[in-house]
Amino acid sequence: MSRSRAVRTVTDPAVLAALAHPTRRRLMDVMKVSDASTVGMLADRLGVAVGSISHHLKVLHQADLVTPAPELARDRREHWWRLVDTALRWSSTGFDDSATTEAIVAAAASIGLERQVELARRSLSPVDRDSALARAAFSTDAWMSLTGAELDKLAGEIQQVLNRWRDREVDKNSDERGSVFVFARGFQAQP
Repeated sequence: MSRSRAVRTVTDPAVLAALAHPTRRRLMDVMKVSDASTVGMLADRLGVAVGSISHHLKVLHQADLVTPAPELARDRREHWWRLVDTALRWSSTGFDDSATTEAIVAAAASIGLERQVELARRSLSPVDRDSALARAAFSTDAWMSLTGAELDKLAGEIQQVLNRWRDREVDKNSDERGSVFVFARGFQAQP
């Protein structure tokens, strides 16, 4: 079963609640880079106990965010998992206005932003400043005057660019190739 290449719009608060946990957010990030993984591989990569990883995968599976990949198992003890979708999108206005849902939306937004900031901070001190990837790293921002419809269109165009680069054919044998995290945010603000 291959992962969906379309952007999944999350509108179910239960799915958003599953995303609103730092370990589950990291699990999904690892699986975006590595495609399929075993529970043990994920535990080693995150430095988290196997039992904890199993619990978080169960939560993500119940939310239809990950799926078993039994075709990869070499024996019955080995359990492989992969993401259902490689890209998710959600908006705080896409949910009901209950206090519980508002708390879930706030938690998911906060955890997502904390993860993005954590990764950006780590990038400030690359291990090898002379590598091609370190030299190519960038930061950019812009102030614009947009309507809601224009901001939505901009978000769609940015996602298309990210999808095109993510889904292209790559030479996996390149010595200079490495994982790169790209994020963009657009929101109403004042300077």
